Amino acid sequence: MNNTVIRHYDLLIDENNDPVHDPKPLKDYMDKWDGTKFIDKMNINKEKTVLEIGVGTGRLAIRVVPLCRRFYGVDISPKTIERAKENLSAYKNVELICNDFLVADFEREFDIIYSSLTFMHIKDKQRAFDRVREILSETGKFILSIDKNQSNYIDMNTRKIRIYPDSAYKTVEYIKNAKLKIEEQYETEFAYVFICIKMCE
Repeated sequence: MNNTVIRHYDLLIDENNDPVHDPKPLKDYMDKWDGTKFIDKMNINKEKTVLEIGVGTGRLAIRVVPLCRRFYGVDISPKTIERAKENLSAYKNVELICNDFLVADFEREFDIIYSSLTFMHIKDKQRAFDRVREILSETGKFILSIDKNQSNYIDMNTRKIRIYPDSAYKTVEYIKNAKLKIEEQYETEFAYVFICIKMCE
């Protein structure tokens, strides 16, 4: 991910754009990409260690953290991570990392890895799926929500951010190439969601 993306998300914080504190209608709108069903599919419990790729300000994390033993969140934007630390400060089981997921050294495996609306920022998709497999425990689960929108840009009026849209067809291919297995797949109004496990070697 490049500096333009980092700057975009830093600017969102400067503009006080924090989905954790959105009014209910806007939260309900964002749930059209993930929401309660997305979280339920993780089968989280107090024994599980969880990683969110693209934690943002903690929009999903604030619902996941109370359910798991240990929560890790990674994001490339320093200001976003700082806001996430504030939003999740009531919890002691949280570790937030400002880094690119593709190169971050987690020094552990995770029982659950999930991501929503983040893979569109990753150009090398196969590398991302391979990385997930590397750090997913043998009995772990990976839950991914990708946007159906095929635009190459996020247009914020004052700035345009280059993205790399995901397609359901190509995502299935990346998953298989990474030796992950699709356990379940479903659609929401705006997204395709994949629930994956490791393929037996």
